[in-house]
Amino acid sequence: MSDRNPDGGGIAVIGLGRFGCHLAGSLAALGREVLAVDHNAQQVQRWSATLDQVAQADSTDQEALRQLGLADLRRVVVAIGASVEASVLTVLALAELGVPQIWARATSAQHAKILSSVGAHRVIFPEAETGERLAHLIVSRMLDFAEFGDAFAVAKIRVPEALVDHATSEVELLDRYGVRVIGIRPPGEKQFRYVSDALELARDGTLIVEGTIEQVQRFSALS
Repeated sequence: MSDRNPDGGGIAVIGLGRFGCHLAGSLAALGREVLAVDHNAQQVQRWSATLDQVAQADSTDQEALRQLGLADLRRVVVAIGASVEASVLTVLALAELGVPQIWARATSAQHAKILSSVGAHRVIFPEAETGERLAHLIVSRMLDFAEFGDAFAVAKIRVPEALVDHATSEVELLDRYGVRVIGIRPPGEKQFRYVSDALELARDGTLIVEGTIEQVQRFSALS
């Protein structure tokens, strides 16, 4: 797959139910090239005019996924909800292909445990998530994300690689990147602290930042 956003890479969404279609549309709206996959020919035909690339395939078939190029993608979302067996076998096939990031939809706590055990890196519950919010998390390095209004966001992120071991201040980050740090958790600690003027940014530390969605995403991607 080519990609309209070279920093992000193409993303596949497997399962074109209501949740999968909403998520695929949200990812496309963020400028990512999306490959949507479903076994149902009617669903594929229905969404072929809306999404960039739509393919009919049995997602439990590892070779079929390989032929679609999913082994070359960094991120795949398994949005299958109607069949626990199909979702588990699909995650297993993706794990065996070596996909670095596998996000998978779960319908129960037991289902979530099984998905994690066979290779899902992150399990999601659509009832507690929106397609837009998940799209932002999938395409960025943010650990968590909340949007307020049309543009403002608060996010939890790892200390960006470019800032590791740098001493800086909240004012400097606001002036340079447009984000305000409202909490910091040093590596090895369990609780967040309110920020002081001087910020010691250690590797594996965690920050809570606020700003526009674009500013927060750009800050989290610093490398």
